[in-house]
Amino acid sequence: MNGRPLLFWSSWNNKVMGIQLTIQLLVALITAVLVITTLSLSRAIRPKEIGEKIQLNSLSRCNFFSGKWVFDNQSRPLYNGSNCSFISFLDDGMACQNYGRKDLDYLYWKWQPHDCDLPRFNATAMLEKLRNKRLVYVGDSLNRNQWVSLVCMLESSIHTHLKQVHFNGSLVTLKAIEYNATIDFYWAPLLVESNCDDAWHHRVKDRVLRVDSIEKHARFWEDADVLVFNSYLWWRLDLTVLWGSFESADAKYEQLGMLRTYELGLQTWADWLDTHVNRTKTRVFFVSMSPTHSRGEEWGKAEGENCYNETEPIPNAEYWGSESSPGMMRLVEAAIKKLNEKSGVKADLLNITQLSEYRKEAHPSIYRKHWDPLTKEQLENPSSYADCTHWCLPGVPDVWNHFLYVYLLYL
Repeated sequence: MNGRPLLFWSSWNNKVMGIQLTIQLLVALITAVLVITTLSLSRAIRPKEIGEKIQLNSLSRCNFFSGKWVFDNQSRPLYNGSNCSFISFLDDGMACQNYGRKDLDYLYWKWQPHDCDLPRFNATAMLEKLRNKRLVYVGDSLNRNQWVSLVCMLESSIHTHLKQVHFNGSLVTLKAIEYNATIDFYWAPLLVESNCDDAWHHRVKDRVLRVDSIEKHARFWEDADVLVFNSYLWWRLDLTVLWGSFESADAKYEQLGMLRTYELGLQTWADWLDTHVNRTKTRVFFVSMSPTHSRGEEWGKAEGENCYNETEPIPNAEYWGSESSPGMMRLVEAAIKKLNEKSGVKADLLNITQLSEYRKEAHPSIYRKHWDPLTKEQLENPSSYADCTHWCLPGVPDVWNHFLYVYLLYL
């Protein structure tokens, strides 16, 4: 009788020890599995992280604007122009296919930088970047061309019932409700105040500007998170500088020449940014001059011809048209440099000029809306009414916006 409790206790104790050993083995096994899984995941994630760092380093060192056009009918165009409601809604000649253009190779050229590959454009990622933000394009009809381009690039990712369009004088607003993002265009062809500031009625004979006055326009964009400016072609016209207000009887008028007038206008623009821009919030971009192709003799055609009937890009990598002013380009570069180095404003130049110089075939030419009836003489000579300034969409401005995308998401 005395041996049974001892035997029972010994047996029970052995069972407990066995259970404890089993539990310890299970814990050790689970721990080992977790460690192996973690190591495996880290090994799987690490190459991706390294790849992203390599890509960022590559992009930060890359000159996006030096490269070549590559024909690519697999990944281009980025959207179907016929399906972009904004091309039809704001129909002023960007929808070249809608106006009868049959040669469509211009749709399939992709810009390939020499130093790197541009990350693929992702409309949803761009909208997420713009969530709760306001992006404003400010400038002339070429900046409007670029604004419509971005809207078309994004539209397929915005549900029809979750977008709004609003017109307010010189301001046009697209609201992507799901993202609380606004993408605006504001008409100010000279950036500073002028008698050409009416978005719908700006064809005036004698163009006058107040080169030291920008507040009239700036109040419409001062709260923006991203500002994309351009201003070039209008400065190449005959401009008169007004010192004083348009209403003043004592105002003085002066002719200063193109470069000096442009320099003063850029100075007024930069001074406003220096004083008003939120350096922790706002990104500033300036789009360099968009080239025109009105002088066919510069790429081998007869004198007097232009972009009409052109179907291929210019192959000469050194080509630079005479209508693009290096002097004006240098003034823009100097203004951007001063903003960054002395004012602490984060400003970048989207240097689209050289790459766009090659694309003589990408303009609307005669495939556009004509605001005035064509005369018999014009109909007999189509090149006489060809638009060699603006760009068909889809087209060249999509590349300009691709650069903007890379800057906002990667740099």
